[in-house]
Amino acid sequence: MSVLCRPGTCCSLCELTQLKRWAKLFRRSAAWMSLRAGLHQVPIHMHVLDNVIWQALTTRDAQFAESFEEARRFVRDVGPLGAFCEYGPQGFASLAGLVGAGGTVGLFLDDPYEVRDGWTFVVGAPLLQMVCDDGFAKPSSSENTPELVELGTQDSQEMIELTALTKPGPFGSRTHELGTYLGIRFEGKLVAMAGERLKVPGHTEVSAVCTHPEHAGKGYAGILMSEVMRRIRERGETPFLHVRADNGRAIEIYKRLGFRERKLGHFAVLRKA
Repeated sequence: MSVLCRPGTCCSLCELTQLKRWAKLFRRSAAWMSLRAGLHQVPIHMHVLDNVIWQALTTRDAQFAESFEEARRFVRDVGPLGAFCEYGPQGFASLAGLVGAGGTVGLFLDDPYEVRDGWTFVVGAPLLQMVCDDGFAKPSSSENTPELVELGTQDSQEMIELTALTKPGPFGSRTHELGTYLGIRFEGKLVAMAGERLKVPGHTEVSAVCTHPEHAGKGYAGILMSEVMRRIRERGETPFLHVRADNGRAIEIYKRLGFRERKLGHFAVLRKA
């Protein structure tokens, strides 16, 4: 039998008894169950740039996410990227429920994709993640420096056409909603662009860096990236990016802009049978 103090009085035994009762009630509550589930989804000691698609879709890009159990993906018009909390049977089962039969999804993996029942490997490549810790290169101050224009919904079709031609990575009709996108026009035509994609706490990804082949070699990529990076830095964030590990020319440009190699992973596009 528990003994409590008389009304208006209190002792340490009374306080401890009450605390135990409140803790027991809280462990049965919906709030605790929600907190417990959320904690389960965040592996301990994970760096914010590890499993970065999952991190984005459960934090700063959550408004663009579709979810099923332990899997997330961007809504289709934004892009094909998806992720699961942890690599393994449960992760792939959740992903299957999310994309459905015949659906495709792009994953960032730590290791090369291994064949799994029910999934078809479409395409993939080693993927290098790079981070700019120490600032950024300043754009040229030459009189010939082109004007940079902010791109939006009205430019979406041109952005899709340019990325389809140059293939910097997947780009959908709503990808531009993920952040700021800047472009360079020549005689009214969009010939180069760069912008922001994945966003996690304290970091923003520089993405969709591309130049029309007829305008290559003019330094447009560096000019656009420098301005995108400057704006990210102004928010107190760190720029990062992803690039195919075999794209040596792009990697050298990124290193000149202050990026360093952080980790080597793998990109895989999969189709659910």
